Amino acid sequence: MAETLLFHEPVIRLSAFAGIFALMAVWELLAPRRPQAIGRLRRWPSNLGIVVLNTLLVRLAFPTAAVGVALLAESRGWGLFPALNAPPWFAVVAAVILLDLAIYLQHVLFHAVPALWRLHRMHHADLEFDVTTGARFHPIEILLSMAIKLGVVAALGAPAAAVLVFEVLLNATSMFNHGNVRLPQRFDGVLRWIVVTPDMHRVHHSVVPRETNSNFGFNLPWWDRLFGTYRAQPQAGHEAMTIGIEQFRDPRELRLDRLLLQPFRDDDRSYPLGRREPAA
Repeated sequence: MAETLLFHEPVIRLSAFAGIFALMAVWELLAPRRPQAIGRLRRWPSNLGIVVLNTLLVRLAFPTAAVGVALLAESRGWGLFPALNAPPWFAVVAAVILLDLAIYLQHVLFHAVPALWRLHRMHHADLEFDVTTGARFHPIEILLSMAIKLGVVAALGAPAAAVLVFEVLLNATSMFNHGNVRLPQRFDGVLRWIVVTPDMHRVHHSVVPRETNSNFGFNLPWWDRLFGTYRAQPQAGHEAMTIGIEQFRDPRELRLDRLLLQPFRDDDRSYPLGRREPAA
């Protein structure tokens, strides 16, 4: 069973990614939330190039990925859930929720620490907001994130099935909540109590620092409300808000080579959690 799960994990993840990506791309064409000044032909080659590069790097650096670590921890009896002798159903549900909390806290950390913000700001420097933004992360950030995730999986003793479910959910919701798609306002208001919606997460990609410093959740929306980082709407409204950060606003920065070099260029004094805005 363990070998079967490990063997099929890449296929399951790739199939889920491709299917949801295609669905979101079509949805964006049929019902866009915002008009885009910079089209797909200008942005998508670099954003998708980052996806391919990150996938290859993760497989080279962590051949068995998070599911492999979960299977190893299970065979050795490592982690919190085996120590508590938790029922399998409880371990699966709790692992998915706690892994999501870990991702929320990691996201806040990458905004708070200047060296980590240098890596993460590449995600925010996209000048538009659509499904490809949800997979646009610097390769060094991806490797650090995977290392953190592996540590959390081992510490929890998370079941391999829970880890696979979480990985698929995280990829799916990241593409969904970065989608340039329109949802009925009332439906969005209800849905954002269950999952992070595009309108909720789009606020996080505002050029306004106090809005960038909000709505950190990728999957479950509860953490932002619990920890006081929730902001319902952008001040300028979704159609008029400016996407991105103050640095790297030249469209030339959308090139793949410039994306990879962003952490090593310019300063990090304007990272959101370290910024002190003047009093009104």
